[in-house]
Amino acid sequence: MADSPGHVQALLDALAWQVEFGADEAIGEVPVDRFAESAAADAAPSRAAASAFAAAPRGRAAATGAAPDARPGQDQRGPEAPAEAASARDLAAAATTLEELAEAMRGFEGSPLKMGARNFVFADGLPGARVMVIGEAPGAEEDRIGKPFVGRAGQLLDRMLAAIGLARTAPAPEDAAYIANILPWRPPGNRTPSDAEALLFLPFIERHVELAQPDFILALGNTATRALLGATAGIKRLRGRWVRHEPTGLPLLPSFHPAYLLRQPADKRLAWRDLLSLRAALDGAGPEV
Repeated sequence: MADSPGHVQALLDALAWQVEFGADEAIGEVPVDRFAESAAADAAPSRAAASAFAAAPRGRAAATGAAPDARPGQDQRGPEAPAEAASARDLAAAATTLEELAEAMRGFEGSPLKMGARNFVFADGLPGARVMVIGEAPGAEEDRIGKPFVGRAGQLLDRMLAAIGLARTAPAPEDAAYIANILPWRPPGNRTPSDAEALLFLPFIERHVELAQPDFILALGNTATRALLGATAGIKRLRGRWVRHEPTGLPLLPSFHPAYLLRQPADKRLAWRDLLSLRAALDGAGPEV
């Protein structure tokens, strides 16, 4: 006898629950050592990422004392950067509009994250807004809907921005926020993106900033801040201090990611200080970088 609709729906709900927790591959007949696979796959990119982040150019994180010295004459991304990184740089540089950049990122085949995600997540809000907010990667809700910061962390972000008179839905650039992530694809199980993954997509987000033309950048969390600044220090050390973002030259303010604030609400007071600093900058009082 055929399964009842209720039974089928219960099975689908159970399967969706497992997928949301990262169980997104079927089990085969032969056991696979995923730890060995992961270590082998990450070894070369991790070395390239470490070299790249160690070579922070022209006082990006060096202005905060966070990054070690770069070797003279070395490209900021390191000589060991894989071919995928070169392809990402070429695709990003060729984009002359945000629409072209989105299509280039959507078609980029250099990251396996694309294969496990449901939707491509590019940006939300008003291009040309004075503030561009950059997070790390889509979560489950973002992956489902195709927009950044729409889950619980996104709802908190909206309230944070509203507290200083900004909104992603505002029609005027001076009142709006433009929101994106370092990665356009959701990592399996909502895990934190690796340094190598952030480094691979860095040319895209840097070109994204150039094309969106904000006045200020608000970097949320470790992944975004370390990637954009070439830093090795954590967000607790970097937050609240304005830094000059290279290569755009824009003032950048690191702060806590809303997802972190949901877990550590006591640090909302520090995030509020950062928001007040951003509001002061928008009103013409600084920042000094």
